[in-house]
Parts: sequence; structure tokens; C-alpha cells
Amino acid sequence: MELRQLRYFVAVAEESHFTRAADRLHIAQSGLSASIRALERELGADLFRRNTRQVRLTPEGRALLVEARRALAASDAARDAVAAVQGLLRGSLSIGSLQCLHAVDLPTVLAGFVAAHPGLDIRLRHGGSGELVEQVREGRLDLALVLRPAREPDDLVVAPLASEPLVLACAPGHPLAACGKVGLEALRGERFVDFPPDWGTRTRADEALAAAGVDRHVALEVTDVHSLLALVGNGLGVALVPRSFSAKTARVRFLELADPAPMWETVAVSGAVSGAVSGAVSGAPGGGAAAALLNEIHRAAR
Repeated sequence: MELRQLRYFVAVAEESHFTRAADRLHIAQSGLSASIRALERELGADLFRRNTRQVRLTPEGRALLVEARRALAASDAARDAVAAVQGLLRGSLSIGSLQCLHAVDLPTVLAGFVAAHPGLDIRLRHGGSGELVEQVREGRLDLALVLRPAREPDDLVVAPLASEPLVLACAPGHPLAACGKVGLEALRGERFVDFPPDWGTRTRADEALAAAGVDRHVALEVTDVHSLLALVGNGLGVALVPRSFSAKTARVRFLELADPAPMWETVAVSGAVSGAVSGAVSGAPGGGAAAALLNEIHRAAR
């Protein structure tokens, strides 16, 4: 089995079409088809179900896709590690991040990192913590900056970045706005504004309220911080958010929660392949570029 065959296989799986995959890879479709057939013969299994319009993964193909992505990510990491030792970071680096990441000024860190390593192709995507962690596991991301998982994955490396308490966000005219500190039990019956279920703040708020015996109703679900705070500021609901959100608007009242306040902890999650950069932090992700970037993120973490 060759890495080239795995790259071809992943392209067909992602495109669900041989012609589109061949165009993406800049090779002849006949060569692509021949490579996939050779891979299927070697594995003794059909990897795709083919028809005139598209191809779909078989159960065997779905199993191979996860491992193929890991193998390709490890191969890229090995090349990047050698380049990093030579001071020539290159190739590509895929990063996932929560939309609002207070632990580090990621745009500033990335700007400096790109300037120092102009040969590196950096890709960034936002998403929920669960989604991003799964993409690291599948090899689609090299590094993700997310909320600490409730159950730490055995197959990934989790490195802490920063932590801060959750606070209550409410409208200035809300009955609780005049309180000093608010207990979670006082939030029974409140209407909540929050992010989708897979997002870090939603997960942490769900856990904290469930532990306090509060059965809450999320009436308004949004995918960006500014919309959440605008809805809260207009009296349409309350929210539990990281304390750093208080720097974003003066139209919302932010109240400390009674001790012990639930904490929001940001971590970096990476593959379990060991890092290979001189001076890399303990538990750094596989690949010189990812390890070097994580070093910069730790230096800049608040």
C-alpha cells in the first residue's frame, strides 16, 4: 500500500466522484481508477459502490477513510518535522478554533507565524468543540483550540491554555441585574440564549445547570457571540458565558456566579504523534509546524 494510493482514495471519498477527484489531483481518470482498483485488490475488499452519477463508500471504505487520513497526516507531519529542524517550515497546517477565543489573540499569533514561515500554507476553520476534536481525530485538522472535553480522549493530546469563570449575562432591566452574585438555582424558569449543543459554552452551561438541578429552556439559538449578546441586551433571554465576553458590549449586565463558579477551560487538542521541534512544549502535536505554532500560542496565552 502506497501513500499515493491513500491520497487518491481520500480524494475520491471526499468528492464522491472519480472525475472530480482526478481533476482535483491533476491526474488522468484512468490512472486514478487503476490505482483504486489495485488498492481494493490488495485489501481484498470493495471500497466504493459505483454508479453512473457518483460513488459511495462501502463499510470497508468508511473504515479505511479514518485510517487513511491519519496515515497521510502522519506522513505530512514527518516531512514537516525534518523541515522544522532545518528551520524551513513548509507544507500545510490546518487549525480549528472556537469562534470567540479569549485565551489567545489567534489572528495576531497567526500573522507573526506566517511572516516567520512564508512557505507554510495555513488553513483555519471555526466550529464547535466536539466537531473540531473529531476532525483532529480523523486527521483533517492538525490542531484545535477548544473547550476541555468532559472526557479526555485517550488517542489525542490535550494541552491546557487558560481558564476563566462563567458569568451570567442579562439585560440591564432584568430583575437579577441589581444582584451582586447570582446562584445557579436562581435561574430556574429563565429563558436562555445560547449556542448550538456541540459548542463549548453550551456544553459547559448545560453541565453546570444540570449539576445545580436547574432544568433550563434554550429558546434562542445562535452561532455568533455578537448576536447572542444583542439578544440578551434586548431582554430576550439570559446566558451563561465566559467572563471575557464582558469586554464586548456595555449594553449587557454581567454578574458573577456564586461560588463555586463553573470554569471555562480552553485547551489545545492534537494528534497523539509526538512533536519534533527543538524546544517544543511537552505533549506538542505531531509535525514541526503544529508544534512550533503551539509554542507561539502558549507564549501568547493570557
